[in-house]
Order: sequence, then structure tokens, then C-alpha cells
Amino acid sequence: MTSAAAAELSRLLFDGRYEQVHEDIRELLLDPVFDAREGLTMTEAGQLAYRRSRFVHAGLERPLEVLRDPWRLFALAEWPSLLDVSTFSLLMVHYNLCFGTVVEHGDRPDLKDLVDELDRLDSFGPYMATELGYGNNVAALRTEAVYDAGTQTFVLNTPDALAQKFMSYSGFQDVPKLAVVMARLKADGKDHGVFPFLVRISDGDGLCEGVHAAACPEKPVQGLDNGVTWFDHVRVPRRQLLHGDMGGFAEDGTFRPSSGNRRKRFLRAMSRILPGRLCVSSAAVGAGRASVYVALRYAAQRLTNAPGRNDLPVVEYRSHQLALFTALAKVYAMTLLLNHAKRAYVAQRDAVPAELNHLISITKALSTWEMTDVVATARERCGAQGIFSANRIADYGSLLQGLVTAEGDNQVLLATTAGQIIAQDPEQPPQAAPDPRGEDLRDPAFLLAALRHREQELLRAAREAVADDSRERTYFEAWNGTMNTGLAMARLRGVRTALECFTRAVDEAQDGRVREALGLLASLYGLTEVQRDAGWYLARGVLTAEQVERLPEALDALCALVRPHAETLIGGFRLSPELLRAPIAADDYVDAFQQRTGAFGPVGDQTPTGS
Repeated sequence: MTSAAAAELSRLLFDGRYEQVHEDIRELLLDPVFDAREGLTMTEAGQLAYRRSRFVHAGLERPLEVLRDPWRLFALAEWPSLLDVSTFSLLMVHYNLCFGTVVEHGDRPDLKDLVDELDRLDSFGPYMATELGYGNNVAALRTEAVYDAGTQTFVLNTPDALAQKFMSYSGFQDVPKLAVVMARLKADGKDHGVFPFLVRISDGDGLCEGVHAAACPEKPVQGLDNGVTWFDHVRVPRRQLLHGDMGGFAEDGTFRPSSGNRRKRFLRAMSRILPGRLCVSSAAVGAGRASVYVALRYAAQRLTNAPGRNDLPVVEYRSHQLALFTALAKVYAMTLLLNHAKRAYVAQRDAVPAELNHLISITKALSTWEMTDVVATARERCGAQGIFSANRIADYGSLLQGLVTAEGDNQVLLATTAGQIIAQDPEQPPQAAPDPRGEDLRDPAFLLAALRHREQELLRAAREAVADDSRERTYFEAWNGTMNTGLAMARLRGVRTALECFTRAVDEAQDGRVREALGLLASLYGLTEVQRDAGWYLARGVLTAEQVERLPEALDALCALVRPHAETLIGGFRLSPELLRAPIAADDYVDAFQQRTGAFGPVGDQTPTGS
């Protein structure tokens, strides 16, 4: 691999921003504070995550400056999870959800002391929205904040068990915490809907008066202090209502919400969820890249017995290539799709149109689902070595399980997006299916045309099914009957957009070797997606029977062509054995594993320790 090729790939993967946005965050991870610590209890692992979070905070500009530059926020989401899943979670909740909400809706002179406290990380900022009985239905939450005009305070209270705040960080009661709590604002006998409040949860000596918490059961890998939290008539000063432009108090002391309906005010209050979805996707693709990097480096060294020889690296097997090169193609596709969504958000974050909301939601769902598959594949292809936390991939599996449901459960998020697309997208005239005769199955233009046709047909079918008034149905019954078609359409919109981004990256590549490698990988990604629904394409005349039969052969042939480029393609990830500290990613994995376990000593020394 040439340094020029690696630099070119890094430029494309990090959207030309690696040095300005990513490099210093990556360098922080080389510090010994991120060295592996084995044998920790879950509590000790959680406490270490808090120390590591403070270390990262101290090494960067203040959170307030990070929030002003979304690219920095996204980069902060991408790197720490490679070495500590829990540190990523703490940083993202504090920087984006809690502090982001405070800055966006409470950046006022009378709150400066609390803003500065969070900015200095004197207190960590949990975010308390989800309730035990409501899951994703945050708009229906029941924690209430009743205004007492006589004392100019809100009385924050949890009315029943279903309304307990769920999963937020309240277990470590010796850590000072200042939380954003989403609660139903009641004043003058009226329910004004859900608003954010800034509430002191703990002061370092324990939970504050009226605040109660119980630890959630242990989770694998993520040793954080997730808890169930409830409030017993906690007094919250009026100034700590983060009303922003959603309302305010009049001179006579009455609360007046802004114009518009409750739903719009609620969505405004939850505005940090949108960049949060891009942060979640950033962590997911970072984990996917690291998983493929580790798995391919190991595969290049792991010797196997093959017909006629006993020293063949496992990466030379076509079955191994199909699994890992397909994973590599997905990693590139999701990285490029995510870059596209980030650029669109940064350009329009002050007024997010529906199309951008759809793009971000689809990107979050597709990238976390795809990277879940990538991590699982990489772990499996590494055999027993993939199980050890030291080799990172197993921990990434736990991370992805959380990301799939973070900032909106994928299934719910994609179904909501599909419903909006079906209702809002302008009608388009039906287009003829692309003619497959004489087409090269590796041609990205043909693959794009096929994907685009299926997306349009699924959208048309879903619209017709919802609009069908030939029988009596409620709207829910109509939507429920076509929901899976809508989900398939929304997912395919993401796939199609990702392949479009992939082909643009191929065109933009200036290095000939990089252009060739990316082109092959784009074809592999597109062809894998077409194979996924080969029966549909055959039935609609988009593929011939002969082409369908040749799909496995075409994929194998692409893998053979990708093989010489594999090292080049992972070279742009800006990863290294020194950064990941994964023994099987080392230049000599046997020696690294020996050193980690203290087994026989250095390679070549056959004398067991103690003999």
C-alpha cells in the first residue's frame, strides 16, 4: 500500500476533515488511560469510564465549542467507542443530549452558573426522557412538573411506577450530576405538554432530596450506572425550565406557551435527537471499520490447511473473502452515506426540512443494522479469537445492540419515516423497468437502476394499499397491512442513496489504484443488495434467469478482484495496532497474544514459563 493511496482513501472516508476534526481525538486514545483493564467489576468498569470521559474532556476544547461545530461532535462520537463503549455513551449523553439541550433552550444569563458547571464537567449531565412504561412514546410521558406561583418553583413528581425515568445514569450517587429531565409542564390548571427541566440529581455526597434511584440489572460490556429514577415532590427553581422559544412567563407570572400545537413544541424540545442520530451512526460505522480492520489483518496471518499445502492464510479462501469483503463494502457504503447525511445536516440544521429528517432517520437505522451484521460477521470469521474483549470485536457487538435502539428504535423509526414518505413524497409517473439484456452485473449504473426501480415500485404499492378504499378499514388497519412494504421501501432508499454516494466517491478518486479498488467494492455492495431480492427482480424482468443463476459466480469473481486491494482499502481507516491494542491486529498476532497472556514467552521460545 502506498502512502498516497492511504491518504486518498482517508480523504474520502473522513470527507477531507481528518486532520482538522479527527486527528487530535484519535491521539488522545493512545494515552495509557485507555489501556485494557481486565478483571474489573461492572462498577469498577463504569467508574473507569467516568475517569476516561474527564480525560477526553480535559484534552479538547470545551463542550460549548464542540457543540458549535457539529463535525467535532460527530468525530467525538466516532473514536472513543473503539476503546471503551461506556466512555462513548457518557460523552454523547453529556455533550449532545444534556448540554446540547441546555445550550439550545436555556442559554440565558440567569443560567450561566449551571451552563458553566456543565461546560467544565464539574457535573455530568444525564438525560432523562424515556420512562419505564412508555419506551419510544416519549410524547406520552407522565413525569410532571407543576408550577407553584407562590414559591416560583416547579414541583417535579413521578406519579406512578410506569412514569419512572428509565436507563439514564443515576446509579453512581457520588458523582455530581445535573440532568435534563423531560416532564409535563402544568401551570394555572393547564397541561402545556412536555418541556425540558434542568434538575440537580446528585451533589457528590449522594442523591439530592426527593430524588430516588435504583440500579438497572447488569449489561454485558457496558459497565455504566444505568438506573430507574423517580422524583418525590422535588422543588425545581423556575429559572431551570428550559423553555427556549417554546414559551415563557409573562409579567403577571402566568406561563404562556408559544404559538403552535403541543406536538411542534415537543419536537422542538427534543431537537438534540436529530444530531444524536448522526452521532449514533458515527459510532456504528467506526466500530464497523475497526471490526473489518481487525478481522482482515488477522485473516492475512492465520494459517490453515488447504489441499496440497498447510500454510495458506485463511483470507485466500473465497468463502472467507465473500464474508469479509462484503462487510468491507458495507462499511464503505455506510461511511459515505453518513458523510452525505452529515453534510446535509450541517448545511440546514437551523431549519430541517422533511427530506433531511428522512435521510438522517434512514441513515441511522440502516447504518446501525448493517454494522450489526458487519461486527457479527467479523467476530465469527475470527473464530475463538473474536470472542475475547481484548480483540475488541465482541465489545463492538454489545455497542451495536445498544445503538440499534438508541435515539429511536430502528424498526419504529423506519416505520415512522416510511409512513411520512408515503404521505408526503410527490407522486411520480411509473417508470419502465431497466432492460437487463446485455448488462454487466458489475456495472454500478445498472445496479443503481435496478435498486431505484424496486424502491419506486415498493413506494407505489404501499401508496395504493393505504389509499385503497374498496373495503372498510381504519387508517391504522390500512397502514398496518402495508407496513412491511413501507419498511422495505425506506431501507432500500438508504441503500440506493449509499450506492449513489459510493459511485460519486469512485468518480472523485484521483489515485488510479484507489479508483479501481473503490469501483470493485461499489459493485460488490450493489450486487449484494440486488442478490438479496433476486426473486423480485427476476419476476419483474429486471434480471434474466441466466443472470440470477450467475449471481454467486459474479460475487466470487468480484472478491477475487478485490483481494489484491484489501490492505489498501483498510489502510485509509486511520487505525493501527497501537491504537486498538487488539492482539490479533498486530503485525505478529501470535507474539502479541503470547505477550498478552504470558504463555510460552516470545515466539520461538518453546520453553513453557515455570519449567
